Amino acid sequence: MPAMKFGEIKERLKEFRSAAESVREILLANAVMVAEIPAPTFREAQRVRFIEDRFSECGLQNCSTDEVGNGFGILNGDPGEKQILLVAHADTVFDEKADHTIAMLSDRMTGPGVGDNSLGLAVLASLPILLEKLQIRLKSNLLLMAASRSLGRGNLEGLRFFLNNNRQPIASALCVEGVKLGRLSYSSIGMLRGEINVHVSEMYDWTRFGAAGAIITLNDVINKINRIPLPKRPKTSIVLGTIEGGTSYNNIATHSRLRFEIRSESAEIVNAIHEEINDRITEIALETSAEVTLDIIARREPGGIDFRHPLVRRSRDILKALQIEPRVAPSTSELAELIRHEIPAITLGLTTGTNLNQVNEEVLINPIFDGVAQLLGLLIAMDEGLCDEH
Repeated sequence: MPAMKFGEIKERLKEFRSAAESVREILLANAVMVAEIPAPTFREAQRVRFIEDRFSECGLQNCSTDEVGNGFGILNGDPGEKQILLVAHADTVFDEKADHTIAMLSDRMTGPGVGDNSLGLAVLASLPILLEKLQIRLKSNLLLMAASRSLGRGNLEGLRFFLNNNRQPIASALCVEGVKLGRLSYSSIGMLRGEINVHVSEMYDWTRFGAAGAIITLNDVINKINRIPLPKRPKTSIVLGTIEGGTSYNNIATHSRLRFEIRSESAEIVNAIHEEINDRITEIALETSAEVTLDIIARREPGGIDFRHPLVRRSRDILKALQIEPRVAPSTSELAELIRHEIPAITLGLTTGTNLNQVNEEVLINPIFDGVAQLLGLLIAMDEGLCDEH
């Protein structure tokens, strides 16, 4: 295929959108079928096999699963001198007990995990069909990856395993998320995700001074965390995500749990706050004789490419051409692992939606075609070397 200049790519965005609309039924059918396969973290195998089958049906090469359950398909380029990675995480926050039936209306899809990240996987599976329809032959080898073990305790294990063992250099990468269209993540924020558990023995001496149930003890932990001073620069926050505890109205709780996340632009500040939280829960444990433990679930290091990097600049230009306002925000997703391996990468979204990570998660259908046009335009620009730093 003759070299395409960036101006031509922007001019063809409407054509790309029309092509996406023309395969609407395939794309949406893939999204529904993916979403209706339960894929909690560490149990994504059935969903990954489905994506592999779709890759094989599209004629991709080397469709396979690795030791940690990642699924792959390769679209060979001509001459295939560099590799571009497109990755979408395969796992969701919902277990097999949730009703995974997807409701399809004329303008939206509703159901658990439909936006995060069934739509991302569906677009990966549909991409070879789109490129063929547009008669676009990439120069680079395109590696499509359904990443396992990304969320929660998975802690990006799937992508980390692949990058640690991959022998073919990755020139650049895109992380594909179902939502939100317009997101432009090119950096990773420092993060520590943890779980604090309070356990009070049923043989606990309730007559001792200061005796309290697990919920009251956890409340003391929360109060102490809230008193930790946070700097305004670098930007830092502590997010208290979920609280659980107790079994009934009339029984004193013997167990409670807090899930939280420390976020900062500085790795040093993340570590300092972690130490302070650890000191404070140790203090409470000694004061109450309750068992208070801190379990670290995941970590991310801050970093990323520059706002002026050609990959970011081209992304902004494509969004502007599609009349979509870019929303710049750091990410703690697969992007963090790509950054750690010094691979130029961004995370982009495909559509708009609501109720993310709830059983009634919902995405709008019409914006998907803009999201796919954005993906195609940026992929071609990467293939042409227009997003490379010289």
